[in-house]
Amino acid sequence: MAGIYLLTVMQEFSAAHEVRGHPGKCARMHGHNWKVAIEVAATTLNNIGIGLDFYDMKQALAELIDTLDHQNLNMIPPFDTINPTAENLAAWFYQQLSRQIKSSTYKIASVQIWETDRCSVRYSEND
Repeated sequence: MAGIYLLTVMQEFSAAHEVRGHPGKCARMHGHNWKVAIEVAATTLNNIGIGLDFYDMKQALAELIDTLDHQNLNMIPPFDTINPTAENLAAWFYQQLSRQIKSSTYKIASVQIWETDRCSVRYSEND
């Protein structure tokens, strides 16, 4: 059985949201200092021993974060129609990054997003 390299980078952003239909306080506008970690599964290494350069992973993640940072998430598609929950954000990051980070030797394995230091969601898909 061949080994798999799991590469991870993490970045942070600040944004507000309200969870439409929530029965408690989360229905009111509030903010978080979100953390997002992306995990890439690489099956081989290139000629210098890298599965996927961390720099490339950070750049792809930073481009998405730039669209959300210091925003009201409820105003940004697709979160203007679906709730900007941690679960939906994790799936959105995964789907967006899967378009950019995919080759015959590596792909996005999972995305984990934290609303707080103690509350997170990890999203992945089966191929």
